Amino acid sequence: MTRLGDLERAVMDVLWDVVPGTSDGVTVREVAEALDGRELAYTTVMTVLDRLAGKGMVQREREGRAWRYRAAASREAHIARLMLDALDLGGSRDAALVRFARSVTGTEAEVLRAALGVEAGLTGPAPAGPDAGATGSGPPPRPTGSTTGRHEAGLTDRVGDPRTGRARTADEATDR
Repeated sequence: MTRLGDLERAVMDVLWDVVPGTSDGVTVREVAEALDGRELAYTTVMTVLDRLAGKGMVQREREGRAWRYRAAASREAHIARLMLDALDLGGSRDAALVRFARSVTGTEAEVLRAALGVEAGLTGPAPAGPDAGATGSGPPPRPTGSTTGRHEAGLTDRVGDPRTGRARTADEATDR
């Protein structure tokens, strides 16, 4: 799992926010200037970018005597990788997913449902952006039954245990 320190995160934020994916990247000096208010030495920023390159977080290309840097993956791809790595920390992935699904808002649950529908080939491409799901034909139909709390998102308390084949509640699955 590639965890980032505070300064590494600030540098990545510059690359994610300032450098579009189609850009040729930015120099160390441009990153240092974008980190205004931090008063960092050029060599400090250069070292952080070098370490991020070593971690596979940034790509760099030689341009004359300097390097140009850009993020190796989008912010969203990085966050998704962190989430997947967290699921690998042990225990039941199913139970962790149920716990996560219980914690999301109704809007976030709609985004997840739409994305899963696309993956399953049931719907067209999921809307993108901060207002995803806010326009168009409306949210997907809600399941019948309770419409409060976690059930509003269409979630159940049951998790299949792959080792035994027996369905357990999410609390049983996580409280070993």
